[in-house]
Amino acid sequence: MEFNIQPFLENETFMLQPLLEQDFKVLYNVAADPKIWEQHPNKDRWKEDVFQNFFTGAIQSKGAFLIIDKATGDVAGSTRIYDYDETDNSILIGYTFYATRYWGKGINSSVKKMMLDYLFQFVSKVSFHIGASNIRSQIAIGRLGARKVTEQEVTYFGESPKLNFVYAIESEEWNNRNNSKYKNE
Repeated sequence: MEFNIQPFLENETFMLQPLLEQDFKVLYNVAADPKIWEQHPNKDRWKEDVFQNFFTGAIQSKGAFLIIDKATGDVAGSTRIYDYDETDNSILIGYTFYATRYWGKGINSSVKKMMLDYLFQFVSKVSFHIGASNIRSQIAIGRLGARKVTEQEVTYFGESPKLNFVYAIESEEWNNRNNSKYKNE
């Protein structure tokens, strides 16, 4: 299998399909909710012009996805794979957001597990940029076994730098965690 940072992925509940230019309207319909961005470093991303900048960066990254609820066909949110580092054998996942109606329903762990299972076939470490004030996402990523490794100023596409926490998980940790989890079930 060839490594692709924008594959089509799916599990029993969700599909990740590569983000396309024509997806702007359906994704903005999700992103237009200010509540999604309350803890995010870019709190005004719910505004259409601000979101347009985000969307342009997503398309240019060639690693962004629509997250589709397979039961309804609805767009549940978006996520991105980016910054593959061949020398470090690592990559990042981030820019993730979900419609509020999906919060608290296990979507993040389901989507991230699908992405991590795929990525750990090709890399040994996956990192996550999470806004310093985004407690909800910090808790969620910790539940997957990622640990905070540093703090970093991140310059989002077309925006000013913002403080992010960097979380990471290595393939060995991920495989051990998931193998022991399934043995206990």
